[in-house]
Amino acid sequence: MIATKGYAVQDAQSDLAPWNFERRAVGPHDVQFDILFCGVCHSDLHQIKDDWGGAIFPMVPGHEIVGRVVAVGSHVKKFKIGDLAGTGCLVDSCRTCDNCKEGLEQFCSNGFSATYNGMEQDHKTPTYGGYSNTIVVHEDFVLHISDKLDLAATAPLLCAGITTYSPLKFLGVGKGHKLAVLGLGGLGHMAVKFGVAFGAEVTVLSTSPNKESDAKKLGAHKFVVTSDPIQLQSVTGYFDFIVDTVSAQHDINKYINLLSVKGTHVCIGVPPAAYELYPAGLIFGRKSIVGSLIGGLPETQEMLDFCAVNNITSDIELIDIKNINEAYDRMVKGDVRYRFVIDMKTLK
Repeated sequence: MIATKGYAVQDAQSDLAPWNFERRAVGPHDVQFDILFCGVCHSDLHQIKDDWGGAIFPMVPGHEIVGRVVAVGSHVKKFKIGDLAGTGCLVDSCRTCDNCKEGLEQFCSNGFSATYNGMEQDHKTPTYGGYSNTIVVHEDFVLHISDKLDLAATAPLLCAGITTYSPLKFLGVGKGHKLAVLGLGGLGHMAVKFGVAFGAEVTVLSTSPNKESDAKKLGAHKFVVTSDPIQLQSVTGYFDFIVDTVSAQHDINKYINLLSVKGTHVCIGVPPAAYELYPAGLIFGRKSIVGSLIGGLPETQEMLDFCAVNNITSDIELIDIKNINEAYDRMVKGDVRYRFVIDMKTLK
């Protein structure tokens, strides 16, 4: 076993605090890498508070993990000691179902192993995430990280990056398309970057007028304040695609009206309650609503390679791990541009 330092919560009422635990020894197909940076996802907060139910405590959050390989198993072929490596939201899956065989491990029919707050495929061993100094993962669920990219700013690509890249690629968003990004946060700012890189005309839809400058700096071509009826009316029936990143409650019908005929509304944010949907908004225009969940391992590597070629990373604020609880408070208030990343050398 490998002695490991991390930060964990012991129950849903606790703050994150130092916690020592053990990782499994490196097996024949495993890669161990020391964690240099770990992104802070809004879902980390939901999980530690057990907002979605089924929490497993103690819990070490973190699924935007990058670092350097320090050990490899005897049968490992894809990595060597010294390589840069990363792990996202998954550390294993059944490998045998049709979805896994298709490279869609995120939809594993038998249940994937989440990087934290989950169980290994033995259904007995809990998983612990990236708010820690080292991790051991099967080589098939470890990703290559280019040394061309800023490593800290690459960490959020493992969740925020692939969560936005995957639906845009699946839907074929590109040149000639009008894409709206609803919400300019951790997910939204990556959707803007990918939309622009794919050649689409990108508009940010936001309730915050003060985000227009940031949107334009990120590459957005247009900005619409959704609380302004005149601005909203100007884009009614305009967009081919809307990527909805908002996790707060909101009226989806308001935005479906902005879609053109055959337009698609993509849900990647998860509000706390169900939408109230009026079907007429879809029927009169053959519009669609689709959902998307991260990406499988092949697509995640594809995304990382695309980012290396196009110099795409997340906009981040690097933090000391001792300030993680304060960072959560700021995240709830929207006080981050646009992703916190923990510098793991601060983990003493």
